[in-house]
Amino acid sequence: MLANGLAIVLNLFILFIGGRFLVQPRPAATGYGVPGDGAYLAVKGVRDITFGLIGLALLAFAGTTAEAWYMLVVALVPLGDTVIVLRNGGTKAAAFGIHFATAIVVLISAALLFLA
Repeated sequence: MLANGLAIVLNLFILFIGGRFLVQPRPAATGYGVPGDGAYLAVKGVRDITFGLIGLALLAFAGTTAEAWYMLVVALVPLGDTVIVLRNGGTKAAAFGIHFATAIVVLISAALLFLA
């Protein structure tokens, strides 16, 4: 099913991003769109891993409707990241091309899950 497949890919992707923030924090921060170092990067890594695991657990144990609501709510994270990048010297390309685009894909995933 396309809806579940997209949700799984998005959850695995955020797990990967979280792991990268723990293993390669500076390159991950650059990919996020702003320079950074310090404990914040580890915090972001743990946050992203947690979000990915929650999404996978919801899909596996609670079903597509729960995952749809989760995706709808969790879309706030990349929307917030868009604002963070713009307010902290990041480029519009990173803010909109990475974070805002991610929010749109997550919202599409939510819609597909609601329709499934």
